[in-house]
Formats: sequence, C-alpha cells, structure tokens
Amino acid sequence: MSAKLDASTPVLVVGAGIMGAGIVQVAALAGHRVMLHDMREGAAAQARAKLAATLDGLVAKGRLEAAAAQAAVARIEPIGALKDAAGAGLVVEAILEQLDAKRGLFRELEGIVAADCILATNTSSISVTAIANGLARPGRLVGMHFFNPVPLMKLVEVVSGLQTDPDVAEAIFELARAWGKTAVHAKSTPGFIVNRIARPYYAEALALLHEQAATPPVLDACLKGAGFRMGPCELMDLIGHDTNFAVTMSVYEATFHDKRYVPSLVQREMVDGGLLGRKSGRGFYAYPGDAPALPIVVTDAPNTAREITVHGAGPIADALEHAATQALAGQGWGPARLSGSDWVGLSIDGARLVMTDGRTARQLAADTGVADIAVFDRVVQLADAGWALGQALAYATHRGASESWAQQSASWLHALGFTPLRVADTPGLVVARTVAMLINEAADAVQQGVCSEGGADAAMKLGVNYPAGPFEWLARWSAGGVVSVLAALDGCYRGERYRVSPLLT
Repeated sequence: MSAKLDASTPVLVVGAGIMGAGIVQVAALAGHRVMLHDMREGAAAQARAKLAATLDGLVAKGRLEAAAAQAAVARIEPIGALKDAAGAGLVVEAILEQLDAKRGLFRELEGIVAADCILATNTSSISVTAIANGLARPGRLVGMHFFNPVPLMKLVEVVSGLQTDPDVAEAIFELARAWGKTAVHAKSTPGFIVNRIARPYYAEALALLHEQAATPPVLDACLKGAGFRMGPCELMDLIGHDTNFAVTMSVYEATFHDKRYVPSLVQREMVDGGLLGRKSGRGFYAYPGDAPALPIVVTDAPNTAREITVHGAGPIADALEHAATQALAGQGWGPARLSGSDWVGLSIDGARLVMTDGRTARQLAADTGVADIAVFDRVVQLADAGWALGQALAYATHRGASESWAQQSASWLHALGFTPLRVADTPGLVVARTVAMLINEAADAVQQGVCSEGGADAAMKLGVNYPAGPFEWLARWSAGGVVSVLAALDGCYRGERYRVSPLLT
C-alpha cells in the first residue's frame, strides 16, 4: 500500500497511561490533531489535563514557548468511543501487554478507520506478526516501540512483522524522525533489538552473583567504571525485578528455551520474596537511600621493582605504559616495552599482571608456568589520557600465587590509577564477559536480519543509554578477542549459553 504521514495526519492514540500520554505529547507538539481514547471513563480527559500541566512546566522552565504549548493542548481531543476517530490516518496503540487485547482492538478499529489508515502498536515484547493475525489488512500493522519517558527518549524501534508492508514501515520510520526521534528498523523477533541485546547486561551479573564471584556493589562499580550510567544491580532495582524477570522469561519462552536467555534463580528468589527493588523498598539495596558504598580499598605502595616491562600493542597497552612511566617517575626510571607480546599487561620482576583474554588466573598460570599471575578486567572506556583516575577495575589471583603477589598486584593496579576490586577467579571477570556477550548477542541479531549494525549501535545507545554500541566496542576490540573470552566462558560452563555468533567467526 502507498503510505504517507505528515503533520496534517490525524492521530488516534489508544491508552492514556504513561506511554500513551507521552506519545500524545510528542505528536501534538509535532503539529498533529491527536484524539486520545481510554476504556476507563474519564482517563483520557485526566491525561489531557496532566499534559497541559506538564507543558506549562516546560514553559516556566524556558524549554517551550507558551504559544506552542497552548496550541499543542488545543490539538488534543479526548474521545469517549473509538467510532469518533473514524477520520484518523494513524492509530498508535498503547494498551496493556496482552496479545488478545491488542488483536481485539485492531480488529475493532478495522471496522472504523479508512482502509489506508496505518495501525501501529507500541508493544515492547509481543510479536507484531501475531498481533496482525486475523486482520483483513495485516500489511498495515507495524510496531512503533517508544521508550519511557517518551518525550525524552530518542529511540523508536520500527518493527515489521511477516506481513507488514515495507511502505508502511518506512512511513512510520520517517514520521518518527519528523517527531525528533531516531528510528531503527527491526524484525519482529523476541525482544526486538533493545530488550534482546540487553539481556546479557543483567544475565552476566546474576550469574556472577549466583556463584558468589562478587557482590552487587562491586559489580555495579566495575560496570560504571566501564562507562555505563547504572550498574546492572541498581538498574534491575530501578526497573523492578518482577518486570525484568518477566521480560527475561518472555524472551526465554519465545526462543523455545534457548539457554542463552535462561532466567536466574537469584532473581526468581527475589521476586518470590517480594524483593522487587525500589518499588518495594528492597532489592539488591534498601530504599529509600543510596546504594551501599564500596568497601574502602587500602593498598600499600608497591615494592620497589628491579624490572618492569609493558607488554602488548594498542591503545590499552599504550595507556598502561604512560601510567607506569608516571608511577615510576619518582624513582628516575621507566618501564621497558615489548609491543610484540601476545598479551597486554605488565611483567614485574618475573610476576605478571595480565589483562584478561577470558582465561582465569589459574589457567594462565598453568599455560605459562608463571605462578605469580594476576588477571585484571578489560578496559573498555579510554579517554585521551587513558582511564579516569580511580576507575574501578576487577582483578583476580589464584590459589597458587603467593600472598605477597596477591597484595602487590592490587598495589600496582592502584599505582597505575585504578581502584582495584578483587573478585573470584572467574573467566572473563566482570566487564570483559559482559561486553563480549553484548557484542555476541548483537552479532546474532544482525546475522538473523533483526537489525543492521548501525541500528544495533543506535538502539543500545539511545534506548538504554549504553556508553557505546556493540559494534563500536567490537571495532575497538577485535572479533578474535571477543571470541577468546566467549570460548573461555564456554570451556568453563558449557551448555550453549556462550556459543559464538557465526558473524564473529
């Protein structure tokens, strides 16, 4: 079908909740006449009144002209019955996440709106193909998935089901851009782009908690040190463990129990116990209040060394050399450099401080014959001068290392500018395994035609505020490096969870 949408197109929004009201605000400010319907009596009118107050608040803060606010409110019309929206050129549904409810609504709307009216669903998890099943014209149904809060979040996933007309998807894509959003095309598969690719951010933290490798404050600190705005534990507390667990279960069941998406016993126990996060007053942390502070890390100055060599090539090795040079400046000498080494880190009087390639410290000791080895997490957030001073960084030693080296490895990491946080000797530590799995999931999504590489990057940066997109991380790392971490994880745990995407191999 031929499809074109512009500011003259009347819009019907069904559902006056948080998402529906946000969509109304964006559409009205973009110049559309917007009809708002909700099955709850009076809900649409209440939503319009709240929106008027919200826009007045923006005017008071100088973020919106008074005339624009007044005009937008004047374009919003609460309607009591769907039949009053017969003239709509676009319908955006934002009702409860139930397949039968959405199907029923769109079947009813087909008997009201014109044949060329586009039908859009704001579903975050239900198959667009399934919602379209039974419609007389399934080609005009498309996913238009906004993120909360709608007026602030820039991303819109434009989701095509098996029968969605490409012209319809493109019309919604262009309309979202006209509304000031960044649109990305997605295929209707479980989780679409964001909810699918983001699963490892929670899953790897929960796996580490399950095996008691680290505590929630340590996990959060390490990933915030890598540039994420919130750590996975505090983010799950914010989302609500019931909601987060339900999304994971939805993806797991929709993928026929693919082990990559297996839910966590840790989170299930929290949900069963009512420890839902902020909404219940207790999750990983207690609320109200701030997340517990990290234990104060106290390290002695490193022992005077006779020989220090920086190993490896690339930006991280360069930054390590710069930091080691500064750390040794008071002694009047600097480190040597072996750029041809096949590992990144420092050798210090025969002991090794090694950036993880996925192997545990125990495995590295066995492979190299060097007992005094400590492994530290991958540094993914580099500024021009290296890393942020005091950046949290996970590290681990193994039982065969001397206790003096366990202490000295922390001292050297501190001298290099990090806040060292000791975790169990687990493959990939914290950041490396999490980012590797995010890259791997994105690679599979692209391999399966769910989205493009650019779409995956835009979606994760704009939809969940990641510091970089998965393919941007991949460009700074390497496919071989990511595969090495995944192979080490698979070698330890087995069972399909850490299988490598064909796109990386």
